[in-house]
Amino acid sequence: MSTDKSYKDKKVMSIGIISKITGLSERKIRYYEERKLIFPERTERGTRKYSFSDVETLMEIANQIEDGVQTYEIKKEMSRKQKQTKEDFNKMIRGQLNAHFNLRK
Repeated sequence: MSTDKSYKDKKVMSIGIISKITGLSERKIRYYEERKLIFPERTERGTRKYSFSDVETLMEIANQIEDGVQTYEIKKEMSRKQKQTKEDFNKMIRGQLNAHFNLRK
């Protein structure tokens, strides 16, 4: 586990703790993992470990499911957001490099 991660992103909680925090059954949490909506780390013994960011993601997923959104739609939206975040980050870096080196497009 990397020590430079934010406390929100450190994978330190077991599925039992996550179930208690979120109110979701362990089976539902595993199902969301199967659907590739959540990505816990695994210890050497195979125990799932989750972060506070994972708790937030699970709560968002649960709320969308309650609203009738299908898991494939949630995954599609999560992919779109992740792609947009990467694009925004790349634009920011390009802007900083252009400003630093007095470059223009």
